[in-house]
Amino acid sequence: MERKRTDCPALPPGWKKEEVIRKSGLSAGKSDVYYYSPTGKKFRSKPQLSRYLGNTVDLGCFDFRTGKMMPGKLQKNKQRLRHDPFGLSKGGKPDLNTALPIRQTASIFKQPVTKVTSHPSNKVKTDLQRAIEQPRQLFWEKRLKGLRSSDVTEEVLRTMDLPKGLQSVGPDSSDDTLLSAIASALHMSSAPITGQTSVAAEKNPAIWLNTSQPLCKAFTVTDEHIREQELKVCQARRSLEEALMADGLARATENTRELLEGKTA
Repeated sequence: MERKRTDCPALPPGWKKEEVIRKSGLSAGKSDVYYYSPTGKKFRSKPQLSRYLGNTVDLGCFDFRTGKMMPGKLQKNKQRLRHDPFGLSKGGKPDLNTALPIRQTASIFKQPVTKVTSHPSNKVKTDLQRAIEQPRQLFWEKRLKGLRSSDVTEEVLRTMDLPKGLQSVGPDSSDDTLLSAIASALHMSSAPITGQTSVAAEKNPAIWLNTSQPLCKAFTVTDEHIREQELKVCQARRSLEEALMADGLARATENTRELLEGKTA
C-alpha cells in the first residue's frame, strides 16, 4: 500500500489527512482516506470526526474524501431535500422529521358557515380543540406500515415484541403497524392511551372506531407490568454500561497501538 499524508487546511491546525492507495488485490487502485488529530487519534469516517469535533467546526459542507469545504455541495443537498424530503427517488433514508404521514381530508360537500367575531355581545362559541386539529383519514395508521428505524450504520433495527394483551383492531392486524400506531399516539396525544373501549368497534370499526385511540383492543396496565418493565430497563442500562466500558477499553487499546506504530515508523 502507498500512503500519502498531508495537512488538512479545512480542519484546525495540526490535523493530517492520510490517503492509502491499494496496490494489489481486487481493489487495486482504490484508496482509503483517514484523518489524524494533533494527538495522533485516527478517524475513519465523517460521523466519527463530527462526534469528536462537536460544535467547534461545522462539517456540514466538508467533503471527507477530498478534505475540502464544498459549500456548493451543501446547497445542492438542501435543494434536493426541499424537493424530495424523504429521498425516495434515490433510495435515501428519511430525515429526522417527527411529523406523521397523516393524510388530511377536506370535505367536498357544501356546509353551513358560521361567522365568528370578537364582539362582546357575540354568543357563538367555537371548539378550540376542533379548530386546531385537522380531520384525519380513517385507518390512517395503515400508512405507517413498512416504516422501519435504522441506526447510524443504516442497519434496520429489530422490532419490539408486543405483549400478549395488545391485540389489533381494524383491517391491518400486523404487529409492526400496531406498534407504530401506539408510539404515534403516545407522541402526538396528551390523553391516556386505553385502546378501543367499545365492543362494537371490534365488530365494525369503520363505524364505531374511536379515532383518538390507536387501533387496538382495550388494555390495562397492572403493577406487575410496571415491575417487569422496570426490570427490563435495569437490565438494558446494565448492558449499556458494560458495552460502554468495553468500547472505552477498545479505544484505549487502539490509541496505544497507533501511538506505538507512529513511534516505530
